[in-house]
Parts: sequence; structure tokens; C-alpha cells
Amino acid sequence: MDTLKDIYYAEKQILKALPRMAKAAESEQLRAAFEKHHDETEGQIDRLEQIFDLMGKPARGKKCDAIEGILDEGKEIMEEYADTPALDPGLVSAAQAVEHYEIARYGTLKAWATKLNMKDAVKLIDQTLAEEKKTDEALSKLAISAINAEAA
Repeated sequence: MDTLKDIYYAEKQILKALPRMAKAAESEQLRAAFEKHHDETEGQIDRLEQIFDLMGKPARGKKCDAIEGILDEGKEIMEEYADTPALDPGLVSAAQAVEHYEIARYGTLKAWATKLNMKDAVKLIDQTLAEEKKTDEALSKLAISAINAEAA
């Protein structure tokens, strides 16, 4: 339950951060990626709320210092590298740190839900885990194909 509350809080904070990241991005492709993931994050929050319902518990977050730190680093990048070629690669790096955190959390939740034979929760977590992995891969491809080269 603590990990579920943790990732619920994290997703809510990420939902707030993504529009700021999209606004800061200089690359149209990166901006579009952030906007797409904002929409996906709304669906991920909805799936978490369904899992809380399956468990008969209210959907409540628990402050997560880890995601706060990761998001703070993203804010620093936006401030320190504004109007420089390093901004977009920095934003990709910050976004991937968020994705890796989420992938770790959802992977743990999936393992526990599987062990507890919570098949409906596993299906919901699997959907989110697939989205997070796809977002991470898309960010990597974007960085390799365009963002990093432009910054160099």
C-alpha cells in the first residue's frame, strides 16, 4: 500500500511538471513527447485509482522524496540551461530519470500484485509499465536522432 501511495503521489507531481517541461523544450518533437506523456499520465492516475478501488481503499498519495528530488533536478536544468543548446538534452535526461523511477516502482508493484494473485491489478499495472517503457525508448531515440546532435 505504501508503494502504491508513493507512485500515486509521484504521478500527480509528474502531471504538474510535464506542462512546464513542454513549455521549456525548444524542440517541437520533445514538446510533443511531453504533451503526449501528459495525456498518458492522466490515464495512469486513473488506473492507480482503479487499483485502490480493487483494494477497497481510498486513493491517497504519500509524499515521495525521491520524485521530489528528481523533479527538482529537472527544474534546475530548466533554469540553468534556458536558452542554451544543452537545455533539451538536459530535459531528456531529467525525463528519463523520472521514467526509470516509475519503471522501477511499477515493476515492484507488478511483482507484488502477481504474488498476491491480484490479476486485475496486474493487468492495470502492465498497461502503465508498457507506456513507461515506451516513453523511455522514445526519449532515447529522440535524443540519439536529433536532440544530442543539435546540442553538439
